[in-house]
Amino acid sequence: MSTFEILMPKMGESVEEATITKWFVSVGDTIKEDDVLLEIATDKVDSEIPSPVDGVIKEILYSVDDVVAVGKPVAIISLEEEGVDGGSASEVSQPEEKETKTSEASLKDTINISSDRFYSPLVRSIAKEEGISNAELEKIKGTGKDGRVTKNDILDYLKGESVNHKAASVPAKEVKVPQTSTSIATKQHTPAPVSISAEDDIVTMDRMRKLIAEHMVMSKHVSPHVTSVVEADLTNIVLWREKNKDAFYKKHGVKITYMPIITEAIAKALKDFPGVNASVDGDKIIYRKQVNVGLAVALPSGNLIVPVIKQADKKNLVGLSEDITRLAGLARENKLTPDDIQGGTFTVSNFGSFQNIIGTPIINQPQVAILATGSIEKKPAVIETPTGDVIGIRHKMFLSLSYDHRVVDGMLGGSFLKRIADYLEAWDINQEI
Repeated sequence: MSTFEILMPKMGESVEEATITKWFVSVGDTIKEDDVLLEIATDKVDSEIPSPVDGVIKEILYSVDDVVAVGKPVAIISLEEEGVDGGSASEVSQPEEKETKTSEASLKDTINISSDRFYSPLVRSIAKEEGISNAELEKIKGTGKDGRVTKNDILDYLKGESVNHKAASVPAKEVKVPQTSTSIATKQHTPAPVSISAEDDIVTMDRMRKLIAEHMVMSKHVSPHVTSVVEADLTNIVLWREKNKDAFYKKHGVKITYMPIITEAIAKALKDFPGVNASVDGDKIIYRKQVNVGLAVALPSGNLIVPVIKQADKKNLVGLSEDITRLAGLARENKLTPDDIQGGTFTVSNFGSFQNIIGTPIINQPQVAILATGSIEKKPAVIETPTGDVIGIRHKMFLSLSYDHRVVDGMLGGSFLKRIADYLEAWDINQEI
């Protein structure tokens, strides 16, 4: 009897493992091609995995909450519906075991660990950022399959749940923690106790909210945040859009909002000031060649995700409008792929969509800056004319830029922010659609 193995798919360039969060099938179920088999989650995105074949579920090799390496079988499908007999579990597991050892040895070489213990690239990356040595990693108790150290294990370790074990196993002189380490801040600042009354509701954070919380706290610990604010006159843009939005939709099949126009200005300014289109790695600054602008999207669940417009500087207004509409729609339907949210070099968050005029956003690591756009408000303003100054009604928006003061100083951050405003204010009201 022929069988087909369902393998844990590759969920992005830097993702080497995923957690099974839900099974939609059981052993013995008859399934059709494209039926959803399971849901998996990484630290970046959740995805549903469909079946590429028709058949009967013969074996499910992992349970919910198991962490599985990319490329390993998670289920076996019998391609003949007459039965599920045709091979014992041991016969299936033997080649898997061989493949697993080969795969883990290969991955171990790529992350340069002189140990028989497997560490995923995510765990290794966290260890590197936090200054955790190989000796310390060896001492961390793993709760994953076969004792593997998971992301939660190492984060719990950093939170101090394994402080006594760490102190006993590693001499203090061997522990070298960078000044930017979140472990320092975590150990020095214990959260205040919270009192609870009988009327209070207690709700556990969902997985995405926990990840957002961890990412935001890490960003504030890593980057000294500075925020600058300018007010831009968007009158020409507002009038142009009101005049052309129907014709734009009729011609291009996509609505024109303010965000594509703002994204175009951001992309131009990033080309002018490459020091803002950058990342920090220790004492090195990485200047990004691609301009990939992330857009923070609020989800119906109340959480947040940041899909990325790749090579935004090479797209016109139509292309940017199409990308923004598509990505925002996929985000709200929970259908983004890992590639849709990777590779961002700069982020913009639209506080104005909630009628907020100013925001001070937290930098989306490992980027060095993030822009917040406020609501567009009608305001009286002084207008210079050939015959003198007059008072007029103008459409104004506050733009606020939070930037990493390790590498972006006031002159660079302020000049970049002003350049965005200049591009917006120079909008040609007669521009063709």
